[in-house]
Amino acid sequence: MQINDERHAAIDDSLGRIVAAWDAGDARAFAAEFTVDASYVIYAGIVSLGRAEIEEAHLPVFEKWQKGSRMSMRELHRRASGDSVIVVTEGGIGKGRRIRHDKVQTFVFVNDEGTWRCAAFQNTKKSKLFIWVNARATAPR
Repeated sequence: MQINDERHAAIDDSLGRIVAAWDAGDARAFAAEFTVDASYVIYAGIVSLGRAEIEEAHLPVFEKWQKGSRMSMRELHRRASGDSVIVVTEGGIGKGRRIRHDKVQTFVFVNDEGTWRCAAFQNTKKSKLFIWVNARATAPR
């Protein structure tokens, strides 16, 4: 299924608002980009279910241990699946000038009453060791 330009732009806007909300430390604006019943899984295996839990979980993130951090994200892949759009990104968060892309994310966007929002999110930390092992194991001999 093709993704029309309007859908691309709406999803780009949502991803931009996710980054802007993180950079502003705004848990409410961050959570607003997710559906009311969204699933949100971070690399540590912690699961938040629903927009309210996503917002609540991000309050201490923005107020304490990631206060003042910024988000960086680069899209790797995008495709439609039925009425949903799946976006795979790599990115990271940090406070320095350069933010290392040490994680890979999967977003599943749906049209939520006229607004494209994320219904499912998965964040996976990259393992340099396993990336290296996999590259060696799959390299042509």
